[in-house]
Amino acid sequence: MGSDVTVWLAFGAGIISFLSPCTLPLFPAYLSYITGMSVKEIKEDRRLKVKRRVLVHSVLFLLGVSSIFLGLGVGASYLGNTLQRFLAGETGVLLQRMAGVFIILMGLFVAGWLKIEWLMKTRRINRKPKSSLSSLGTFFAGVGFAAGWTPCIGPVFASILLLAASNPAQGTLYTIVYVIGFALPFLVFSFFIGSTRAILKYSDRILKIGGVAMVIVGVFLYTGYMTRISTMLLNLVQDTWLSNLGVLL
Repeated sequence: MGSDVTVWLAFGAGIISFLSPCTLPLFPAYLSYITGMSVKEIKEDRRLKVKRRVLVHSVLFLLGVSSIFLGLGVGASYLGNTLQRFLAGETGVLLQRMAGVFIILMGLFVAGWLKIEWLMKTRRINRKPKSSLSSLGTFFAGVGFAAGWTPCIGPVFASILLLAASNPAQGTLYTIVYVIGFALPFLVFSFFIGSTRAILKYSDRILKIGGVAMVIVGVFLYTGYMTRISTMLLNLVQDTWLSNLGVLL
Protein backbone atom coordinates (compact mmCIF):
# COMPACT_ATOMS: atom_id res chain seq x y z
CA MET A 1 0.00 0.00 0.00
CA GLY A 2 2.92 2.31 0.65
CA SER A 3 3.60 2.53 -3.07
CA ASP A 4 0.29 4.33 -3.76
CA VAL A 5 1.56 7.56 -2.22
CA THR A 6 5.17 7.01 -3.25
CA VAL A 7 4.24 6.81 -6.94
CA TRP A 8 2.84 10.34 -6.76
CA LEU A 9 5.91 11.46 -4.87
CA ALA A 10 8.11 10.03 -7.62
CA PHE A 11 6.06 11.91 -10.22
CA GLY A 12 6.45 15.14 -8.25
CA ALA A 13 10.19 14.51 -7.91
CA GLY A 14 10.47 14.34 -11.69
CA ILE A 15 8.70 17.68 -12.07
CA ILE A 16 10.87 19.28 -9.38
CA SER A 17 14.00 17.97 -11.10
CA PHE A 18 13.06 19.81 -14.28
CA LEU A 19 11.81 23.03 -12.67
CA SER A 20 14.83 23.38 -10.36
CA PRO A 21 17.12 26.42 -10.75
CA CYS A 22 20.01 24.23 -11.85
CA THR A 23 18.05 22.50 -14.66
CA LEU A 24 15.46 24.93 -16.01
CA PRO A 25 17.99 27.70 -16.85
CA LEU A 26 19.92 25.20 -19.02
CA PHE A 27 16.79 24.08 -20.86
CA PRO A 28 16.84 26.76 -23.61
CA ALA A 29 20.53 26.02 -24.28
CA TYR A 30 19.89 22.29 -24.60
CA LEU A 31 16.87 22.84 -26.84
CA SER A 32 18.89 25.20 -29.04
CA TYR A 33 21.77 22.73 -29.12
CA ILE A 34 19.77 19.69 -30.23
CA THR A 35 17.64 21.56 -32.81
CA GLY A 36 20.41 23.78 -34.22
CA MET A 37 18.11 26.80 -33.87
CA SER A 38 18.44 29.91 -31.76
CA VAL A 39 16.14 30.36 -28.78
CA LYS A 40 14.56 33.31 -30.59
CA GLU A 41 13.78 31.14 -33.64
CA ILE A 42 12.21 28.42 -31.48
CA LYS A 43 10.15 31.00 -29.63
CA GLU A 44 8.95 33.09 -32.59
CA ASP A 45 8.84 30.78 -35.63
CA ARG A 46 5.32 29.34 -35.81
CA ARG A 47 5.82 27.19 -38.91
CA LEU A 48 4.71 23.57 -38.64
CA LYS A 49 8.09 22.19 -39.74
CA VAL A 50 9.82 24.11 -36.95
CA LYS A 51 7.40 22.80 -34.33
CA ARG A 52 7.83 19.30 -35.72
CA ARG A 53 11.62 19.57 -35.49
CA VAL A 54 11.41 20.76 -31.89
CA LEU A 55 9.01 17.93 -30.98
CA VAL A 56 11.05 15.19 -32.67
CA HIS A 57 14.33 16.27 -31.10
CA SER A 58 12.72 16.76 -27.70
CA VAL A 59 11.31 13.22 -27.77
CA LEU A 60 14.64 11.74 -28.89
CA PHE A 61 16.47 13.70 -26.19
CA LEU A 62 14.03 12.43 -23.56
CA LEU A 63 14.46 8.86 -24.79
CA GLY A 64 18.19 9.23 -24.17
CA VAL A 65 17.54 10.63 -20.69
CA SER A 66 15.04 7.85 -19.97
CA SER A 67 17.44 5.08 -21.03
CA ILE A 68 19.91 6.09 -18.32
CA PHE A 69 17.29 6.71 -15.62
CA LEU A 70 15.41 3.47 -16.33
CA GLY A 71 18.62 1.45 -16.47
CA LEU A 72 19.66 2.79 -13.08
CA GLY A 73 16.16 2.21 -11.68
CA VAL A 74 16.08 -1.41 -12.82
CA GLY A 75 19.59 -1.92 -11.43
CA ALA A 76 18.60 -0.48 -8.05
CA SER A 77 15.52 -2.71 -7.92
CA TYR A 78 17.59 -5.77 -8.77
CA LEU A 79 20.17 -4.90 -6.12
CA GLY A 80 17.49 -4.37 -3.49
CA ASN A 81 15.80 -7.64 -4.39
CA THR A 82 19.12 -9.51 -4.21
CA LEU A 83 19.93 -8.06 -0.80
CA GLN A 84 16.51 -8.95 0.55
CA ARG A 85 16.77 -12.52 -0.75
CA PHE A 86 20.26 -13.41 0.41
CA LEU A 87 20.68 -11.38 3.58
CA ALA A 88 18.81 -11.31 6.85
CA GLY A 89 15.07 -10.80 6.97
CA GLU A 90 15.51 -7.31 8.41
CA THR A 91 17.26 -6.14 5.22
CA GLY A 92 14.07 -4.58 3.84
CA VAL A 93 13.60 -2.49 6.99
CA LEU A 94 17.29 -1.52 6.98
CA LEU A 95 17.14 -0.39 3.35
CA GLN A 96 13.97 1.55 4.06
CA ARG A 97 15.64 3.37 6.97
CA MET A 98 18.77 4.04 4.91
CA ALA A 99 16.58 5.48 2.16
CA GLY A 100 14.79 7.61 4.74
CA VAL A 101 18.04 9.09 6.11
CA PHE A 102 19.42 9.71 2.62
CA ILE A 103 16.21 11.40 1.43
CA ILE A 104 16.22 13.65 4.51
CA LEU A 105 19.81 14.73 3.74
CA MET A 106 19.04 15.28 0.05
CA GLY A 107 15.89 17.21 0.95
CA LEU A 108 17.97 19.55 3.13
CA PHE A 109 20.42 19.94 0.25
CA VAL A 110 17.74 20.60 -2.37
CA ALA A 111 16.10 23.18 -0.10
CA GLY A 112 19.46 24.93 0.26
CA TRP A 113 19.94 24.28 4.00
CA LEU A 114 22.80 21.81 3.56
CA LYS A 115 25.87 22.43 1.40
CA ILE A 116 27.56 19.47 -0.31
CA GLU A 117 30.31 20.85 -2.54
CA TRP A 118 30.78 17.89 -4.88
CA LEU A 119 27.08 17.99 -5.76
CA MET A 120 27.37 21.65 -6.77
CA LYS A 121 29.37 20.94 -9.94
CA THR A 122 27.60 21.35 -13.29
CA ARG A 123 28.32 20.46 -16.88
CA ARG A 124 27.31 23.00 -19.50
CA ILE A 125 27.20 22.95 -23.28
CA ASN A 126 29.69 25.40 -24.77
CA ARG A 127 29.32 24.50 -28.44
CA LYS A 128 26.36 25.24 -30.68
CA PRO A 129 26.06 23.18 -33.86
CA LYS A 130 25.44 24.90 -37.18
CA SER A 131 22.51 22.59 -37.82
CA SER A 132 20.34 20.27 -35.77
CA LEU A 133 21.87 17.09 -34.42
CA SER A 134 21.07 13.80 -36.10
CA SER A 135 18.49 11.57 -34.47
CA LEU A 136 21.24 9.47 -32.94
CA GLY A 137 23.15 12.58 -31.87
CA THR A 138 20.10 13.97 -30.07
CA PHE A 139 19.55 10.64 -28.33
CA PHE A 140 23.13 10.60 -27.06
CA ALA A 141 22.83 14.24 -26.00
CA GLY A 142 20.03 13.04 -23.72
CA VAL A 143 22.24 10.22 -22.47
CA GLY A 144 24.99 12.75 -21.71
CA PHE A 145 22.57 15.05 -19.89
CA ALA A 146 21.28 12.21 -17.69
CA ALA A 147 24.80 10.99 -16.97
CA GLY A 148 25.97 14.52 -16.12
CA TRP A 149 24.28 14.46 -12.70
CA THR A 150 23.43 18.15 -12.43
CA PRO A 151 23.17 19.37 -8.81
CA CYS A 152 19.39 19.01 -8.52
CA ILE A 153 18.74 15.91 -10.60
CA GLY A 154 21.47 13.95 -8.79
CA PRO A 155 20.10 14.18 -5.23
CA VAL A 156 16.43 13.88 -6.20
CA PHE A 157 16.93 10.95 -8.55
CA ALA A 158 19.33 9.22 -6.16
CA SER A 159 16.48 9.33 -3.64
CA ILE A 160 14.23 7.58 -6.18
CA LEU A 161 16.92 4.92 -6.68
CA LEU A 162 17.06 4.27 -2.94
CA LEU A 163 13.27 3.99 -2.88
CA ALA A 164 13.57 1.46 -5.70
CA ALA A 165 16.17 -0.54 -3.76
CA SER A 166 14.07 -0.50 -0.57
CA ASN A 167 10.93 -1.62 -2.45
CA PRO A 168 12.17 -3.68 -5.44
CA ALA A 169 8.67 -4.80 -6.48
CA GLN A 170 7.76 -1.18 -7.26
CA GLY A 171 11.23 0.17 -8.09
CA THR A 172 10.87 0.18 -11.86
CA LEU A 173 7.45 1.81 -11.56
CA TYR A 174 8.91 4.60 -9.40
CA THR A 175 11.56 5.26 -12.03
CA ILE A 176 9.08 5.27 -14.91
CA VAL A 177 6.81 7.71 -13.08
CA TYR A 178 9.82 9.91 -12.24
CA VAL A 179 10.79 10.00 -15.93
CA ILE A 180 7.22 10.93 -16.89
CA GLY A 181 7.28 13.73 -14.33
CA PHE A 182 10.51 15.05 -15.86
CA ALA A 183 9.42 14.60 -19.49
CA LEU A 184 6.00 16.28 -19.37
CA PRO A 185 7.20 19.79 -18.43
CA PHE A 186 10.12 19.37 -20.85
CA LEU A 187 7.70 18.82 -23.74
CA VAL A 188 5.38 21.61 -22.60
CA PHE A 189 8.19 24.16 -22.34
CA SER A 190 9.49 23.05 -25.74
CA PHE A 191 6.46 24.77 -27.24
CA PHE A 192 6.16 27.57 -24.68
CA ILE A 193 9.83 28.36 -24.17
CA GLY A 194 9.00 31.99 -23.54
CA SER A 195 7.45 30.98 -20.22
CA THR A 196 10.78 29.67 -18.92
CA ARG A 197 11.88 33.07 -17.63
CA ALA A 198 8.59 33.57 -15.79
CA ILE A 199 8.84 30.18 -14.06
CA LEU A 200 12.47 30.86 -13.09
CA LYS A 201 11.26 33.57 -10.71
CA TYR A 202 9.57 30.88 -8.63
CA SER A 203 12.07 28.06 -9.06
CA ASP A 204 13.84 28.70 -5.74
CA ARG A 205 10.51 28.58 -3.93
CA ILE A 206 9.53 25.42 -5.81
CA LEU A 207 12.82 23.81 -4.82
CA LYS A 208 12.39 24.70 -1.14
CA ILE A 209 8.88 23.22 -1.15
CA GLY A 210 10.24 20.10 -2.83
CA GLY A 211 13.07 19.87 -0.30
CA VAL A 212 10.65 20.11 2.63
CA ALA A 213 8.49 17.39 1.02
CA MET A 214 11.56 15.17 0.64
CA VAL A 215 12.44 15.62 4.32
CA ILE A 216 8.89 14.70 5.36
CA VAL A 217 8.93 11.63 3.11
CA GLY A 218 12.32 10.62 4.53
CA VAL A 219 11.01 10.84 8.09
CA PHE A 220 7.94 8.78 7.18
CA LEU A 221 10.09 6.15 5.49
CA TYR A 222 12.49 5.91 8.41
CA THR A 223 9.71 5.55 10.97
CA GLY A 224 7.60 3.22 8.82
CA TYR A 225 4.63 5.59 8.76
CA MET A 226 4.52 5.74 4.94
CA THR A 227 2.60 2.46 4.74
CA ARG A 228 0.12 3.58 7.41
CA ILE A 229 -0.52 6.88 5.64
CA SER A 230 -1.04 5.14 2.30
CA THR A 231 -3.47 2.68 3.91
CA MET A 232 -5.42 5.51 5.52
CA LEU A 233 -5.65 7.41 2.22
CA LEU A 234 -6.66 4.27 0.34
CA ASN A 235 -9.40 3.52 2.88
CA LEU A 236 -10.60 7.12 2.67
CA VAL A 237 -10.79 6.97 -1.13
CA GLN A 238 -12.59 3.62 -1.02
CA ASP A 239 -15.11 4.85 1.57
CA THR A 240 -15.79 8.00 -0.46
CA TRP A 241 -16.19 6.00 -3.66
CA LEU A 242 -18.54 3.51 -2.01
CA SER A 243 -20.59 6.35 -0.47
CA ASN A 244 -20.95 8.07 -3.84
CA LEU A 245 -21.86 4.75 -5.47
CA GLY A 246 -24.52 4.19 -2.81
CA VAL A 247 -26.03 7.61 -3.51
CA LEU A 248 -26.13 6.92 -7.25
CA LEU A 249 -27.81 3.55 -6.72
